[in-house]
Amino acid sequence: MSDLKEKAIHGLFMFNGLLVVIVLVGIFALLVGTSIPAFREISLKEFLFTARWNPTSYVRTQYGIGAMLVSTAMVTIGALVIAFPLGIGTAAYLSDIASPRVREIAKPIIEILAGIPSVVIGFLGIVLVGPAIARLFNIPNGLNALNGSFLLAIMALPTIISISEDALKSVPKSFTEASLALGSTHWQTIVKVKIPAAASGIFASCMLGMGRAIGETMTVLMATGCAPAMPHGFLDSVRTMTSTIAIELGEVPYYTTHYYALFGVGLVLFIITFLVNMISDIVLRKYQIKVR
Repeated sequence: MSDLKEKAIHGLFMFNGLLVVIVLVGIFALLVGTSIPAFREISLKEFLFTARWNPTSYVRTQYGIGAMLVSTAMVTIGALVIAFPLGIGTAAYLSDIASPRVREIAKPIIEILAGIPSVVIGFLGIVLVGPAIARLFNIPNGLNALNGSFLLAIMALPTIISISEDALKSVPKSFTEASLALGSTHWQTIVKVKIPAAASGIFASCMLGMGRAIGETMTVLMATGCAPAMPHGFLDSVRTMTSTIAIELGEVPYYTTHYYALFGVGLVLFIITFLVNMISDIVLRKYQIKVR
């Protein structure tokens, strides 16, 4: 009876794993199949490397996502620049410095932060962060890439903190004890011993945070200005790939080049997100093997 139960549980877990893979492959196949008609009329070079997206022009329609790729990269990299030091510092504090009482309070707060809807974060960008940026840099409004970067950093922080803390806790205690025995201070031990030892896990956390930032829609839709032009700095309004899909897909006529091109944007976004998550998973697995 116990063998039968074990086989049933094993089969259930295998079915769940296969179901996830099938869904992922199905999504990829849908995006590829729906994108192909667009690439019959739009060259891949024009689609990826030109900056003009003007699918409703009466003179000449243009389907270039270069500006969207740059905009997405800007807000994502900006978010990581803000979130990386804050996340690593918080993780180091929680794993090595904070008292059990502080840790019990801080951990649920971080988990709650991960559950805040992105539309609420977008409201904060419009009401608080945007006006502050406008006053600080003396510009007409704060709906720009810097605003989006700051908000995406807030959304990526829980992922970076959680995984980085686990990575720091997984460093063998003998590393810390040896460093302290040689006369290093607690601060030197954290910075020069524990963080380098947990570097692979910390890198994986940043990659997962990047994946979270790349795929975000509502926050960047509300807080970045959504200007479909090539940005020249973080104080320019930008439009990411996700916000373009969200804005246009509900209004575009079905089975037109514009409709298929939006699925092409989704396909590019899917491939980028998949690669980022795959790299982070590979790095995290290597880190776990090294720790063992």
